Amino acid sequence: MTPDSRQDIALIPGTLPSQSRLQGLARHFIGLVIVGVLIGIACLPLNLVDRVQEQLYALMPTDATSRWTLPGILVALAPLIVMPVLLLLQRGPWHEGAGSGIPSTMNALKDPSLLPTAMAAPGTVQRGLLWSIATVAMFPLGREGPVVQFGAAVARAFHQRFNRWLPSLSERQMVAIGGGAGLAGGFNTPLLGAIFMLEELTADYAIVTIWPALVIGVAAAGLSNIGGQPMFGLGVLNLMTPELDQLMMAIPVGLVAGLAGGLFNKGLVWLTQSLSETVKRWPVQTGLYLGGGLSLLALMSWGLSTSDGESLVRQLIEEGMPEPLQEGHHLTTILTSLWITAVRVIGPILALSAGVPGGLIDPSLTFGAVLGYTVCSIAGYSGQLGIGLGLAAGLSGATQLPLVSIVFAWRLAGDQQLLAGVVLAAVLASYTGRLVSREPVYHALSKLKAQSAPRR
Repeated sequence: MTPDSRQDIALIPGTLPSQSRLQGLARHFIGLVIVGVLIGIACLPLNLVDRVQEQLYALMPTDATSRWTLPGILVALAPLIVMPVLLLLQRGPWHEGAGSGIPSTMNALKDPSLLPTAMAAPGTVQRGLLWSIATVAMFPLGREGPVVQFGAAVARAFHQRFNRWLPSLSERQMVAIGGGAGLAGGFNTPLLGAIFMLEELTADYAIVTIWPALVIGVAAAGLSNIGGQPMFGLGVLNLMTPELDQLMMAIPVGLVAGLAGGLFNKGLVWLTQSLSETVKRWPVQTGLYLGGGLSLLALMSWGLSTSDGESLVRQLIEEGMPEPLQEGHHLTTILTSLWITAVRVIGPILALSAGVPGGLIDPSLTFGAVLGYTVCSIAGYSGQLGIGLGLAAGLSGATQLPLVSIVFAWRLAGDQQLLAGVVLAAVLASYTGRLVSREPVYHALSKLKAQSAPRR
């Protein structure tokens, strides 16, 4: 029998080597798709809760020319009541759900013995409930913490029960892949899950994880899209700016947004560390102070400090800056922009530092977009160019994750045509943020989480 004839026989259905291999590949692929769909389903309730903010944000005046209504004032004052309740719950019956979710996932990936506790169902559900309450109360925080936690927990649970479907992946690899896929399911960003896994959760490029991560991410994002998450969550930037102009404006936007991101990073880590014992001893008093601060910021900023910031960025893309922040009034533009940036930086720090579950991606995107819009408007360029550059720069400055920031900005605002400028702005912002705060924010928070964990 010739080698060619033996090869032909191996391809005939029913011959054991090829049939077994094809069955294994099919089962592996189906398993990955199932995991992705399950992660998308798990993230769906969080996505639905997030939409409540859009309805409540409509009650805010959002500019100095509009008046507050009674419903708007009540929404703005909600943190004053809700924050003490959340801190009491986090100290008592829902203590396992406190914190973002990303730091505990990162610690568990470093020390697999922590996985059973970090990925336990009670803590995962509690984190989702705490975040949902804070979101309905218009706290200025994102949702990447809970969705990463949900994705990691679902992936680990599937791997434990159906290990034979995914024999080539370890428990740790599945947790990392699932954590990244949670972002895909939460924001309808199929590529982002794999990028976040590589750049933040594992820092290790390997084919054995990147391919499965892409499959799971696509499945999770597809389910998210079916659930109502749009292809471009913040809208579409409709402009074609020459690359030279992009690069010229990427420099100031990257530097300014990177500085704001670095200060946000440093402030969040510092206040989280400072409040760690205070929250445990005096949850009600601390909650009143922090909640009162959030309510005061909301009243002093026409409601622009509330919610995760997506509605504000959408408003920038569709309508431009709120009055009186318009092109042509440079001094007013600068002062008002600095104020909006300040409240969009301080608000999330107050909300997240006490351990309320949430995320810093949306807040970072928001203050980056505001700064980018302002810088470009003052320089005589389109504010939409500034939004595209600022989205990536603000997030990169805060997280020091330029690849994640680029992919996130592209997907949320459909600004792929700004490739050159977005890449330069993100890289410059990451370097600038690192000059202000040497340690990436998630790593710094994970260390604080590990230090506060009870000793066994």
